[in-house]
Amino acid sequence: MKKSVKQIIGLGAVLAVLGGGAAVLMLTDPDKDPENESSSSESEISTDNEQQAIILIRDDKVTGTDPDTGADLEGVVEKIGVSNEYGEFEVVQQEKAGEDGGILYTVDGYQDIAVNDALIGTLANNANGMTSSAVIEENCTDLEKFGLSDPSVTVKVEYETGTECTLYIGAAAPAGDVSYVMTDGVDTVYTVRNSLLANFSNKPEDFVELTMLEAPEEYPIVESLRIEREDMDSDIFLEYDKKPEDKQSGGTSSTHLMSEPTDAYLSVERSSDIITGMFGLEAENVYCIHCEESDIAEAGLKIPFCTVTMKCDDGNTHKLLFSEPFTDDEGVKCCYAMFEGGNVIFTVKADSARWVTVEPVDIASTIFIASYVWNIDKLSVTVGDDEYAFDISPKDPNEEVENPKAENFNVTLNGGEFDSERFRKFYSFIITANAESFALGEKIPSGKPMAAIKYHDNYDNTEKNIEFYDNSAMTSLIVINGESKFFITKSFVETLIENAEKLNGEEEFVTTWR
Repeated sequence: MKKSVKQIIGLGAVLAVLGGGAAVLMLTDPDKDPENESSSSESEISTDNEQQAIILIRDDKVTGTDPDTGADLEGVVEKIGVSNEYGEFEVVQQEKAGEDGGILYTVDGYQDIAVNDALIGTLANNANGMTSSAVIEENCTDLEKFGLSDPSVTVKVEYETGTECTLYIGAAAPAGDVSYVMTDGVDTVYTVRNSLLANFSNKPEDFVELTMLEAPEEYPIVESLRIEREDMDSDIFLEYDKKPEDKQSGGTSSTHLMSEPTDAYLSVERSSDIITGMFGLEAENVYCIHCEESDIAEAGLKIPFCTVTMKCDDGNTHKLLFSEPFTDDEGVKCCYAMFEGGNVIFTVKADSARWVTVEPVDIASTIFIASYVWNIDKLSVTVGDDEYAFDISPKDPNEEVENPKAENFNVTLNGGEFDSERFRKFYSFIITANAESFALGEKIPSGKPMAAIKYHDNYDNTEKNIEFYDNSAMTSLIVINGESKFFITKSFVETLIENAEKLNGEEEFVTTWR
């Protein structure tokens, strides 16, 4: 729109004189109530104002039109000086125009800090060719009534050609979502839309990019994630599971495993934000720029309350430091955050910084048996003095089956032939086991367990020995490879025993246990 307006600048100057009186009445007459005007009148006024558009800021040393589009050529803004209630700062070119013609700007002194390119770009884009749709008063002698005797904001635009233009921003008009402005050397008061002026009232730090780590179009693989926190006795350490996805079935499809404080599968829904949530993490605001050691200490980051280290397969390692959570003036729980070696401290809502409060149980899956049925080559179930030992082997070891089924395997039970489909149904019951809660550090009872499951996963060559001990009237303790891990509803163990005793017959297995 700015370019088409420039083509009628001569006409606009004439119309500004003719239409100025109407604009004054509309914006300044206290007896005129815009709410009482008809919608057709408002439309007519809007159309008339569009015709009166006047360019306030432009590089008059740049003339001519673009041969491809026919639009007026524009000058290139070299820098912008802004003075507002927060002080003074300059916006300068960070990067010259590339093939797309775009220029990146930054706050002078922030060249080493990531800024919001789109936001800071509005200062140059809105200033260059800024238009007004209304002349409020020519030859104005009483600037105070427009807030221009001591302007709240001064904007000095300098072009690459050396042209300089200064804009003064005064008070907001009583109607129309516009504010009063004037330019240096001209005693005429105009109005400009607030949407074009708003960002000139910002603090310099308002232009700092609040996305702490940009989210790439394609995420790298997070090889590991470690959470160290002052209120935890042990770290939380998650590792990428290098098994192919087709080998991760059996109850969990998470791409990562927990190895500290205990070995556990992960809940996909509850762990994904923890694993990759550093990408695209948004801060609420900036606490300190170009922070020094004293600033880091004051923010509680010299000895961080929480440190999150994310190692990715693209060769990058990101270490994010958090302070202990606090409640801000508005009652919101927040914490200070910065990347190790960075020079900006941010304020982040605690809800976004989940690493500060997450517990292992929050992200761990309650599944503790997840091997794919046909990856198992040995499985035994022990109940009291009775052991039910299975051996499983492919009928044709040299054949690669894309979707293996029971018919592709031979199964024996205690050395005798066993129906492979019946084995699959028995194992299907076993993997329905879901723990209720963690039991880390629980004392293992003396004596024999109620039941035990032992199996070998041929794919990753791992073995698990799972023992179920009586714990209470309602729960059993699960001990895996000699360590207390979980509590489970006792009815599962009782049903496991019942189903094991049916293995030598043909009776259907019980599949519900809750």
